Amino acid sequence: MKSTYDKVYGLAVFTIAYNFVEGLVSIWFGIGDETLALFGFGVDSFVEVISGIGILQMVIRIRNNPESAISKFERSALRITGFSFYLLAAGLVAGALINIIIGHKPETTLWGIVISVISILIMYWLYSSKMVCGRKLNAEPVIADARCTLVCIYMSVVLLVSSVVYELTGFGWVDTLGAIGLAWFSFSEGREAFEKAATSF
Repeated sequence: MKSTYDKVYGLAVFTIAYNFVEGLVSIWFGIGDETLALFGFGVDSFVEVISGIGILQMVIRIRNNPESAISKFERSALRITGFSFYLLAAGLVAGALINIIIGHKPETTLWGIVISVISILIMYWLYSSKMVCGRKLNAEPVIADARCTLVCIYMSVVLLVSSVVYELTGFGWVDTLGAIGLAWFSFSEGREAFEKAATSF
């Protein structure tokens, strides 16, 4: 049992570190290549870092006392995460509207393809590992965290599809549509974060 909790702890730390690096790389290339979808994906990764810190605290809590209730720190982290996701969704929609008005097109979305493929592979591994640990421990918070990781896979798929289609067609609206898709998932994650903040586990 202790070794499984240690593995969950390691997965939580890795999730934070990976999202931080992914955020830096995605924003760098998002700005350089002028692709709103990749830039938004990078900002989302930093919001996931904030969320990950709350998850790490949760893992420490349930490792020490599996029956304990959610802490004030975790609730605060969830609310900050939810608010950040809402801001990101609003920013992506605003950016998408501006892109539509001015007819903006990215320089390239090649890095969006590379980053999204790596993200899908890493996030699927994290999802599978967290689900196995959560079921073994019969810990609903760990399983819920795994489901959040699954949403990250969906967002990576949105980035991948929009990036591939843009490279094949050169239609600027494809990148904008990808950004809107990310905005929808960001809004959904924000709502879920506030809902979790109101739970008892």
